[in-house]
Amino acid sequence: MSAQADAAQTGTAAPPTGYSHRQIMIILSGLLLAMFLAALDQTVVSTAIYKIGESLDGLTAQAWVTTAFLITSTIATPLYGKLSDQYGRKPFFLFAISVFIVGSALCMLSTSMYMLAAFRAFQGIGAGGLFSLAFAIIGDIIPPRERAKYQGYFMAVFGTSSVLGPVIGGSLAGQDSLLGIDGWRWIFLVNVPIGIAALVVVAKVLHLKQDKRPHKVDSFGATALVVALVPLLIVAEQGREWGWGSGRSLGCYIVGVVGIVCFLLAERRAGDEALLPLRLFRNGVFALGSAQSAIIGIGMFGGITLIPFYLQLVKGNSPTKAGLLMLPLVLGIMVFSAVSGIITSRTGRYKIFPVIGCALLVAGMLMLWQIDADSSLLYADAAMFLIGAGLGLNFQTIVLAMQNAVPPQDIGVATSSTTFFRQMGGTLGVAVFLSIVYSVVPGKISSAFAAARGTQEFQQAAAAHPEQLKTLTGGGSDSLNDTSFLSHFDPVLGHPFKVGFTDAMNLAFLVCGGVLVLAMLLSTMLKEVPLRTTGAAFERREEEPPAGADEATAAADGTDGPAA
Repeated sequence: MSAQADAAQTGTAAPPTGYSHRQIMIILSGLLLAMFLAALDQTVVSTAIYKIGESLDGLTAQAWVTTAFLITSTIATPLYGKLSDQYGRKPFFLFAISVFIVGSALCMLSTSMYMLAAFRAFQGIGAGGLFSLAFAIIGDIIPPRERAKYQGYFMAVFGTSSVLGPVIGGSLAGQDSLLGIDGWRWIFLVNVPIGIAALVVVAKVLHLKQDKRPHKVDSFGATALVVALVPLLIVAEQGREWGWGSGRSLGCYIVGVVGIVCFLLAERRAGDEALLPLRLFRNGVFALGSAQSAIIGIGMFGGITLIPFYLQLVKGNSPTKAGLLMLPLVLGIMVFSAVSGIITSRTGRYKIFPVIGCALLVAGMLMLWQIDADSSLLYADAAMFLIGAGLGLNFQTIVLAMQNAVPPQDIGVATSSTTFFRQMGGTLGVAVFLSIVYSVVPGKISSAFAAARGTQEFQQAAAAHPEQLKTLTGGGSDSLNDTSFLSHFDPVLGHPFKVGFTDAMNLAFLVCGGVLVLAMLLSTMLKEVPLRTTGAAFERREEEPPAGADEATAAADGTDGPAA
């Protein structure tokens, strides 16, 4: 009020204190396109990767396609966060989209799995900035108390991509050829027009004034981070195949530990210019939020990775149908994220949501612990909905708490740290829980067959199909690597195999629930800091010398804006 009055008396334009709804919606149009691009790519590729491996005669190398993308996107995430804090969001966001588009086009041209892995690594460099920078920009332009008004748009993007991804991936991968191009190549080709649209919209509507203050790039920290993460991510993905105590695994552990030590020393030396300033960990909300993100990542990715195993291997669904059957999980995320956002917007309170969310995650995992090969899909749906609800209460709330607790100039680091630690936890979770399953499943399958042999129904099926019984009981690791034979085997003979796999997954779900209990304990320790009512970009403006009237007017019209 006083600023407006002073401006009226002096005849100058008052500096804006926030973006209008129209300005925010215009900016969001570009952000949502980029987020849709990244979210869709994840679900589409994961659905089609088996078919891609068959087409390129490289089924055994398909893990490297995932690992390469994971390594570069994980390493790039904190880099985007810090550099965008220093030099502005828009140029790095445009760079991330551009790299992702080029990487997608290159992936489409791949002629071998190793070439595809290399191009996916390049694509991952762009992917690392899509989510983290989009949420950082949201933190710049939308005050925490008002963010719930726009949360539905974000959830709609994730929900739509979760539904469309398996359908598009399964449909395209199932086509031998489409317009003279292999069906699976369209999976990467569709990214190009969507990415170009996002690039054009972001370039046109995202008007954010770049910070001109000089900075020093933390090159030593970035190098040490690469040295630390590359071997650890590789062993997390390949350790089960190599053996966790093998020479290659031990070498990765040693190099990774050396890299971590060097990274910590480099960050201490760099101070405020550090890639991940250590001073932020003295902030209790940031430290707890980072730890909670990592632990939820372990439980979330580790647990959710096993659900498609159950739906496809045990229940016999196609990858496309299995993706659609996971809609209850997506629905839980969307509904409870929106509910928590609305309540937070009205009351300013948010601490309770991670606590309730983690409790729901634990409950969902314990339900899956009790699932068996003959459980109805309705029971699985209920468990998935609980897990989705728990994730919905945690996702946005943790990001909101961390962005709100740090100084405005650290919004990018806080946002990228949430994604970074969650992704690292997820990588560890997938490695650990798949290792649990595959280490106990041979014994579980043997026990299930021993229990079934005494039944008359099994004996009759075995007498009718002795060759099938030999495959099931003597296939060794080969039968675990490729379970497609179950689709044309006698259901009675295949049932003990499915029972054994389900029992092995039960153990992993139980361990997963125990890990998430720790996340629930951490959430009770989270300090609730009053939510800011001004976007971070405008708080930074208040800390800088007053700008001229022309600049303020331009910013108010959306043609330019605060440093971001």
